[in-house]
This record gives sequence, structure tokens and C-alpha cells, in this order.
Amino acid sequence: MKVSRYILSITTACLLLLASQSLATNSVWILEIKGAIGPATADYVVRGIDDASNANAHLIVLQIDTPGGLDLSMRVIIKKILASKIPVVSHVYPGGSRAASAGTYILYASHFAAMASATNLGAATPVQIAAPTFPTTPQEPDGESERPTAKSSMENKIINDAVAYIEGLANLRHRNAEWAAQAVLEGSSLSAKAALENNVIDFIAENTHSLMVQLHDKTIQLETGEVRLDTREVEFNNHLPGWRSEFLSAITNPNVAYILMLAGLYGLLFEFYNPGAAVPGIIGGICLLLALYAFQVLPVSYAGVGLIALGIMLMVAEAFAPSFGALGLGGLISFVVGSIILMDTQLPAYQIALPLIFALAFISAGFFIMVVGLAIRARNQKEVSGLASLINAHTIVEFSVSGQPMVRLNGELWQITCKHELLPGDHVEVISANGVYLTVNKQER
Repeated sequence: MKVSRYILSITTACLLLLASQSLATNSVWILEIKGAIGPATADYVVRGIDDASNANAHLIVLQIDTPGGLDLSMRVIIKKILASKIPVVSHVYPGGSRAASAGTYILYASHFAAMASATNLGAATPVQIAAPTFPTTPQEPDGESERPTAKSSMENKIINDAVAYIEGLANLRHRNAEWAAQAVLEGSSLSAKAALENNVIDFIAENTHSLMVQLHDKTIQLETGEVRLDTREVEFNNHLPGWRSEFLSAITNPNVAYILMLAGLYGLLFEFYNPGAAVPGIIGGICLLLALYAFQVLPVSYAGVGLIALGIMLMVAEAFAPSFGALGLGGLISFVVGSIILMDTQLPAYQIALPLIFALAFISAGFFIMVVGLAIRARNQKEVSGLASLINAHTIVEFSVSGQPMVRLNGELWQITCKHELLPGDHVEVISANGVYLTVNKQER
């Protein structure tokens, strides 16, 4: 009896396991790439593909609506797509969306590509190349061309690398490599209909269900072998960004990372100025570590970081050693210039807002030059209470008691010692205080 129960339990468990695997096999995971592509996006997509693989999903759909993003983050996503054991479909969706710049590369890397109507892709020229440049020097009358400058050589390297990269993806997925190169060299864009006619995408799909209908019975060659898609009855799993992705997205926002860096520097500065306060040091240390983590995944110019640090030091120096504004003005200029060049990219989504830069610059300058300056001057003022307030005080010997001269300070009588003989009426200056005794110097009149 017990044996039959065990067999029944094992059989039930196996059936449930097979049912769950069958359900997982027919599941389609949907990931969203919205907005500028950065470290948070790359982390979300990589983790999503891993989770889909662990769940034995049948298909992954990347719903794309992006103006582009960072090259490093884009390449992380593409590497993961190329190594995926599950077919990946890029779908520019919904209508009005775009897969510009980095989005075009991701679409080319996917196993299948689709677009909804009223969407577009392209404009894949690296932003550094698309940015305005200074006019070149005219050629010499003899027609000999000038030697390329270091800047033009670097631009050529970047753009040639981008062309080779997207052409390689196009050849891998049997898509239009000629237009792909044109998208990089000339910044060309295509509508959904034109993309389909030019063999850039595989389908035009107005929604996810239409996409599944067109994908059914398609085959794709993966590293593990040929896979035939069965998308007639699938279960959709919308894999939304979790708290980790949201947190990473927040701290890798250039404006937030910038504020964290300043908060960290100010917190540590206050802790060094007033040891033992603890709270400024703890908060400053946490903020600075978060900022450093953000900076390691953002295109940061460390020359900008150095200029910001120099600006803060010059403003602090103005508070300690007033120079009629020279140090403070130099620190303010250094702070603003360093903040402007802090992010080494032309992407608007990864630039620090100028109003934030100027606001923090003037607040910092005002704080260090006025508030810290007042605090330092107050700290250097002569004490008006306790024994220390008696140092350097001038008074007159009033009388002696049993040969012990006495003086009156702050309404109290004090016993004094001196290396010279003192008489009532002598002028003295206090040089030290110890308990109830004052040590004085006799002043000649």
C-alpha cells in the first residue's frame, strides 16, 4: 500500500514537472528597451535574457523605443543576444516609436526584426562624429591635400569601426549590409515599410499577437542547433525592470551621480573639519562610493573630476585666506568648467543639466566663502568665558594678603605669581592660568 502511494506521488510530481516544462517551453518573454540605452538598460536586458533561459522560454521579444545610447552598453546587450540560446526578436513598437542609433545595431543583431507602422530606424552615426566640427583649413593652391589631423584620424577610426561592426551583424543575420553602412556613414533612416522593402527587417507587425502569427513555423539556426518556432498558443511574460534596475537607473543618471559626488566630497570635508561628528562622514562616504560606482559605468572625463575638486579647494582656500575674490573666482570657474566637461559624451540624455551646474556652483561658492568663512572667523575669535579668556588680560595689583599679591579680573580676586616683585598699583599682563593661580608679567609704565 505504501509502495503504491510512493509510486503515485512520484508519478504526479513527474507529470507536474512535465506540464510546467511544457508551459515554460511555450512562454514568450517580453523585455522593454525604452529611452536612452545606458548601464541600467544593459543590466536589465542581460538579466532578462538569463532569466528567460533559466525558465526555458520559447522566445524573447525586445520591444524597442529608443533614441540611442552609450556604445559600451549597446555592445553588452548585443553580445548577450549573440550568445543567447533562445531566439531573440526585436520589435519597434508601438506606433510612433523608433530604433535610432544604438537601437538599429540591436535590431540588426537580433535573430528576427519587426516594426510597427509609423515607426522608424537608422541614424546610426556615432554621436561624436555627428557633432559639429571646426572648419578645415583650405587646400594649398597646388592641390596637395593636407595631412589629416589627429582629430580627423580618430573620427575615421571610430566611424570605420562602427561600419565594420554593423556590417558584420548584417551579414550574420542576412540583412541589408549596404544600407547598414549608409545608416552609419550618412545617418540615413527608414520607415517600417521601406525597411521591409530593403531587407532590413523581417516583418511589419502592429502588435505582439500579429508578430506571433508571422513568426509561427519560422526556423533559426542557434549554436545548439536549428529551432523551429511554434507561436500558435503561447503565454506572454512581461518581464519588467526590478528594484535593482530601477536603483541602477537612478544612480547612473548623470545629474544624480553629479549630486552624489558633491554630497560625498562635502560630507567628508565637514567630517575632516569637525572630527567626531560622524554623520557627515558616514553620509559623505556612502554618497561618494555610489558616485564612484556610477562613474565607472558612465563615460566620465576625469579631467572634469579634477577641475571640480580643484574648484572646491580654491573656494575653501578663499574662506581660510581671503584674497579679495581671486581664489574664490578661480574656484568657481574651475568648478563650472569641470562640471560641464564631466560627462565625456555628446548624448543629450547623458549630459548634466546646465541650470543644475550653475545653481550648485553658486551655492557652493556662497557657502564656502561666506558660511565657512564666518565659522572660521568665529572660531578664531578670542574666548570670552573660562580661564582661557583671562590670557593676555591687563589689570592692576590691588593689594597683598600675607605677602601674596592679588588682582581683580571679571569681578573676582585672583592670586598671582610673577618672577618680579610686585606692589599694589603695578600693571600686569596675564600669560597663563592654572587653577586659582594666574601667572603674570609686570608691565613697565
